[in-house]
Amino acid sequence: MNHYAPARRASTDELPRPTQRRPWRRSGPVALWLFAIVPFGLALFTAVRAPKMHVLLDYWHVLAKITDDNGDLLFGQVFTYHLDQPFVLPSLLFWADAAWFGGDNRILTVLTVLLVAGIVACLYSMLPNSLTTTKKTVVLAGFSWLLFSSHAAELWLQGTNGISWIPAVFFCTLAIACAHRGLTWVAGAAAVLGCLSFGAALPIWFALALIAWLRKDTWLRVIIPGAIGLFVVVAWFLTKPSGQHSLATSAFDPDGRLSVFAAALGGLWSADVAVVAVIAGGITIAALVHLVRDANPRTSGWIALATYAVLLAGMLAMGRTTDQVPGGNVGLISRYVVIGALATSALLALAIINRPQWPLRQLLIATVTIALVTHAIGGTKAERVRHDYSPLNLAAIALRVDAPTVLDTLHIQRAAAPAARSLGTYPFNDTFTLGCGGPELGSRLPTPAPLPHGTEPGDTHGETGTPLTGDTILSGWGTIGGTRADCILVVDQNDLVIGGGLIGLPSSAAKTKTPAPEGMAWQAVAPAGTAIGGVVAVKDGSLYKLQASVN
Repeated sequence: MNHYAPARRASTDELPRPTQRRPWRRSGPVALWLFAIVPFGLALFTAVRAPKMHVLLDYWHVLAKITDDNGDLLFGQVFTYHLDQPFVLPSLLFWADAAWFGGDNRILTVLTVLLVAGIVACLYSMLPNSLTTTKKTVVLAGFSWLLFSSHAAELWLQGTNGISWIPAVFFCTLAIACAHRGLTWVAGAAAVLGCLSFGAALPIWFALALIAWLRKDTWLRVIIPGAIGLFVVVAWFLTKPSGQHSLATSAFDPDGRLSVFAAALGGLWSADVAVVAVIAGGITIAALVHLVRDANPRTSGWIALATYAVLLAGMLAMGRTTDQVPGGNVGLISRYVVIGALATSALLALAIINRPQWPLRQLLIATVTIALVTHAIGGTKAERVRHDYSPLNLAAIALRVDAPTVLDTLHIQRAAAPAARSLGTYPFNDTFTLGCGGPELGSRLPTPAPLPHGTEPGDTHGETGTPLTGDTILSGWGTIGGTRADCILVVDQNDLVIGGGLIGLPSSAAKTKTPAPEGMAWQAVAPAGTAIGGVVAVKDGSLYKLQASVN
């Protein structure tokens, strides 16, 4: 053998080829981050475009309780119970919104969205470093879509709901995330803030004790939060006011309470069919029980999060079980979907931590499917919330013109009006408008033309369906050239604007003999004790007086 023979040249097929990065590795994480941001953007868009008016009873009830007629804060009242529960931080936020931001509902809706984003960030911080960045981003996207679900639309539309409920959940999630990382004192401080926010935080101390036990911390770290939890629950029970609050029942109803419990945990999977939510809740509990068998310090925070969600569902079932809600089950109410979102987030995290061999592609498919399917299901609930809330915006005009009976009908606390007026809270500030692009309360109109009764599609036609009486909800419908009017005004005998209303409401709001076309109904209000000369529709600056046709 000739050892000095030149080596054989390798063929081009045998030469090592330069490593090429797959397009997914370059663009995948970016796409996942964008996918995770989408539901946050949708919720924020809804919050920014929400009505300026606070239309829910709780805001005005709390504002009336914690302020005097000059708008000054009654600090002692802040520490009284609301709905039988602590309400310190939400009360302060309600007052700050009224005093500093003109009572703008959108300030609190945006704050709610930001707090939910904080919950998502807390959950992401608990994911172990052993997971690849891509897998962590996939799970983050899952958290985002679950917590910013379309099911939770009322949180983004009315800040009263969001600030009553979400701060407590945020501080509890923060406490769990800190305890998971061994930051015991920070976790305790967050738990205290949660308990000052709402009763939804009462179970947090038991979750912190569970984390300490799973982390194999000292017995003191297990016993102290557990003892604090017992003290907090007993103190609350002994000091809470007697009597039932909204949607509560004292009836012995184990079946109904179990149904609410399961529906709250499975609420992401049904908009208005309780049995579907109950089945989904049962599956969620079974899956969590299966996964928590592999308990270890790495999963301590996630097991505590699941426990917290289960305890929240239990509190809801014990406190609210009426069937007088859409779907016949309290667990399907929009704001309570946060309970199911937390439980499902814990389930997703436990699955990926305890099954690290789960292929990325399968994880991605499962996460995207859950995200999009639950979001699509929630669209029905979101539309129902918008439908139910839209007529309540009449409260702004009712407050401004002082119509007590209408305010009672809309469940607005009239006693808050003096404080709101002193603080310059909407609708008692310069930003209030009837939405006509010109005429406002006190304006004198040119004599409007009668609105004719058309009979063909596209005609100009309209009518009133209620007697023209002050301090009542006037209603009717109108179409001008086949389109709805720009706004509705109420005038006296001299064509002076004394009230106004909303237009574009569901047809059921019209209460007229002639069925109203969908989206053409209106409701309006005028002060008590005034003689109403008529209702005027405004379209592109033209005025049309509606014909009376009372049922």
